[in-house]
Amino acid sequence: MSTVAVTDATFDAEVKNSKVPVVVDFWAEWCGPCKQIGPALEELAAEYGDKIKIAKVDVDSNPNSAAAMGVRGIPALFIFKDGQVVSNMAGAKPKAALQSWIDDSI
Repeated sequence: MSTVAVTDATFDAEVKNSKVPVVVDFWAEWCGPCKQIGPALEELAAEYGDKIKIAKVDVDSNPNSAAAMGVRGIPALFIFKDGQVVSNMAGAKPKAALQSWIDDSI
């Protein structure tokens, strides 16, 4: 599975109502650190398959979801399980750190 683009309109359906845990990456095209973690998130999406979903929300196109989550800086990552946030992290991290964070949270 690859990452899923999520919009303000699809946020509840794709994230809050998901049957599997969801990692949400709030990002923007102009954000250097966001671009750094993008490939790692794609790899993790493929490795986890349908155990989890990795969703990407472009904050420029979808400001309401970011505002609702209190996102002040990007990249901002949240893990949702059963519709609730169980963990969050800010800033770019190496793939191993992202994987460890996901494993500890799901």
